[in-house]
Amino acid sequence: MNCIVCAGSTHVGRQPWHRYCPSCRYESADLAPLINEAYAHSQVNESERETALKSVRTENFKIIVERLARIAPPTAKRLLDVGSAHGWFLDEAAKRFSVVGVEPDVVVAQGALARGLPVRVGYFPHVLEDGECFDVIVFNDVIEHIPDIHSALEACRAHLDADGLLVLNVPRSTGFFYRLSKLLARLKWRGPFDRMWQKGLPSPHVHYFNERNLDRLVARHGLRPVQAFHLRALSADGLLERIRFAGQLHPVALYAQYAFLLCALPLVRLLPSDIIVCIYSKNG
Repeated sequence: MNCIVCAGSTHVGRQPWHRYCPSCRYESADLAPLINEAYAHSQVNESERETALKSVRTENFKIIVERLARIAPPTAKRLLDVGSAHGWFLDEAAKRFSVVGVEPDVVVAQGALARGLPVRVGYFPHVLEDGECFDVIVFNDVIEHIPDIHSALEACRAHLDADGLLVLNVPRSTGFFYRLSKLLARLKWRGPFDRMWQKGLPSPHVHYFNERNLDRLVARHGLRPVQAFHLRALSADGLLERIRFAGQLHPVALYAQYAFLLCALPLVRLLPSDIIVCIYSKNG
């Protein structure tokens, strides 16, 4: 199997389904998406998942929108949020842009629609009209789930206006928690590594990038980097629910992990972040 970034040969990694490129450090997983399949959804407590993620994501989304407000041209109006989920980014971005969301998970999309948000149910770019263009296209924790990432990036270029911006908010392979999970997998404790890839959940990760190989991949589609910055991956609010919403941990293990992470949060902020946001421009 060749690397999608540099075309080099990839090697088997920490699990049989995991591969990595020793040349550019891109990592991939042979995990199948299970969106809208009842069994996969039964493995997730969606209410707890929403509680787990809302605090840290809404805080991060405010930062992204503030950055966009500073660098987007004053004429930039239309913003597309791909994988808009519960609509938290749409809520924040609507303060500056005219927004549209795309969400393939029917249950999650219906919740956003019930709040009156402009969400199209289906997959990007199939739910867009021919020739429909946007000033900004955003993927928040989404593009790493898309198997055919080249087609997705090509569709971004086709649906961006001439001065359009692409925002990729992705997990980072050089982050502290991801590196720790790889170390634990080497020591035969594979649970944290599987969780970082969201194995068994409706939409597992199939890519892990760092800044350099992501820039290199996106450049193949004619988009040039504008800026990059890091975001927090964890907060105290919703931390217990984040550990608990998927899987059946023994209560002792659950609360031991919760206590460890809660005490470690001040230190974690000093360590390499597990989230990178990269902004690209169509006009270079």
